[in-house]
Amino acid sequence: MTSSLQNADPAELAKFNRLAARWWDPEGESRPLHDLNPARLRYISERCSVRGKRVLDLGCGGGLLSEAMAREGADVVGIDLAADVIEIAQLHLYESGLQVDYRQQSVEDLAAAEAGSFDVVACMEMLEHVPDPAAVLAAAARLLRPGGQLFVSTLNRTPQAFAAAIVGAEYLLRLLPRGTHRYASFIRPSELAEWLRVVGFELNDVSGLHYQPLTRRAWVGPGTAVNYVAWATKL
Repeated sequence: MTSSLQNADPAELAKFNRLAARWWDPEGESRPLHDLNPARLRYISERCSVRGKRVLDLGCGGGLLSEAMAREGADVVGIDLAADVIEIAQLHLYESGLQVDYRQQSVEDLAAAEAGSFDVVACMEMLEHVPDPAAVLAAAARLLRPGGQLFVSTLNRTPQAFAAAIVGAEYLLRLLPRGTHRYASFIRPSELAEWLRVVGFELNDVSGLHYQPLTRRAWVGPGTAVNYVAWATKL
């Protein structure tokens, strides 16, 4: 597996740093994340109460999900390697009044320092942006206590996902900057399931994460051809 110092693509980090200033603008380049966030939080909350739990938001970006979980009563740590994005997340706490421990840190380094210290790990729209997603999941396993819960969302490697996430979202509707996604980095559910099994997770659920950009509606339901969410428990 890739070492913690190498398991990040500098071009990917630069891409997200460019989005930092408008991360909290619901009409900006992060608009799809704003629209998806309630569905992501609902998926977690329906399967695991985060109140009073120590929760890691892995690849937290500007903190949309971190703040939502903190509002639910979680003790949240948010990590990301994009420095400008972490700065924006920290600054937004002055506006929201919430408490989140944001850190510019790799998950591998956090796992080396704080193994077995989290009840829940959320890793949303992040795995498809790193060179070695299996290493990220292995680090998440080390961070969780036995019985801890992992929640992941990512993109399936299918023609439908290529059409929706790249052709549609980046080129036709221009909801995302061009180059946000690389089709070769999309992850099939079967691949995710195997990586999880190898590092000691039991996969409980895989569901579709659907988004209608014209109405800005997002929901979880059957059908994993484009986006999907998964829930696993550390054995």
